[in-house]
Amino acid sequence: MTEAIKPFQVNIPDEEVQRLHRKLKDTRLPLREIVPDAGVRYGPSYAWAKGLYEAWINDFDWYEHQAQLNTAPHFIYTHGEGIKIHFLHAKSKREDAIPLLMVHGWPGSFFEFNRVWGPLSNPKDNSAPAFNVVVPSLPGYAFSDWPPRANWTLQDSAKVFDDLMKLLGYEKYMFQGGDWAHRVGRELGSKYTESCQLIHFNFAPSRLPDLSRRGSREVTSREAEVRRRVDDWLESHMGYAIEMRTRPHTIGFAFNDNLMGILMWIGEKYNEAAGPESQKQCYWTQHILATASLYYFTDCIMPSMLCYYDNVRHEDFADFAMEPHNRITVPFGYTSFFWDTEPSSKRAVELTGSLLQRAGRRWPLCCSRRSRRHY
Repeated sequence: MTEAIKPFQVNIPDEEVQRLHRKLKDTRLPLREIVPDAGVRYGPSYAWAKGLYEAWINDFDWYEHQAQLNTAPHFIYTHGEGIKIHFLHAKSKREDAIPLLMVHGWPGSFFEFNRVWGPLSNPKDNSAPAFNVVVPSLPGYAFSDWPPRANWTLQDSAKVFDDLMKLLGYEKYMFQGGDWAHRVGRELGSKYTESCQLIHFNFAPSRLPDLSRRGSREVTSREAEVRRRVDDWLESHMGYAIEMRTRPHTIGFAFNDNLMGILMWIGEKYNEAAGPESQKQCYWTQHILATASLYYFTDCIMPSMLCYYDNVRHEDFADFAMEPHNRITVPFGYTSFFWDTEPSSKRAVELTGSLLQRAGRRWPLCCSRRSRRHY
């Protein structure tokens, strides 16, 4: 094993887990909702917030989640710039496995892929493609170092991750990501095309048609629906982003040792980006609680905000994607879900790169070489 990569295990000290439970039990919630019949007009409903808090106390076992996280090997990679990056590496048993780099956004973490790295690396159906899955934590998240300097951008993170993949023996690989990870993927798919050979996004902000000026373009019903969803998000749901991109120290200090602060700050965004049916599932509540716990245990709520402070603002995402030097030149795919914070349409996304037009295309470029590294 190279000196740059060392084994790691997720192992939160017992005293920290006990402290979390003590602080939860000592927490005082607001006595009532802000005004009678507030509902969700002022943010998450009082009933939802209280229910999530009670589930954290009564129905959550950190050790179960920690054991599941450790079903894949974890490592710490020390990059040439001195920054240490946490990542997990779920290697397939198959020789034809495709190297796959998966990157999270905010308020996520590497944990958001916990339900897929196993099935992707070792699918039950032998006719399905298998992947060697690499999931790093962005700088400032979970067990990765905080950014080593001011003005660290997602382009900087892209270079670090490309270097990591090559060190692992993956000279060619594919990428998957959403949320802030779309910026990492766009950098890889436009600047690192010798190594990053294929992109898949589930978040790809792009210029949607203006509903007030249709011109010669026929606007589909989905495009109109998506346009209204995006407009509502940018108009009514961006308070959190404005705070983090202007005063991360202020909100970072406020939340660092504040369990309910962390839970509400990130839990609201998880719920707003999920469909109503997903919100009813037990795993969804558990995922939110595990993510909030991970942010708390690793003191990452404040540095995680630097994605907002040091990168392009949400309202400029589409213009950024349209700039010629940011155009994705490798084949890429996009999956759009209506409840995404900024969903898009095929016609809009295909203007930003080489969007694949149909499913089922075989990708042979990364199937032929299995990493011989032992990590």
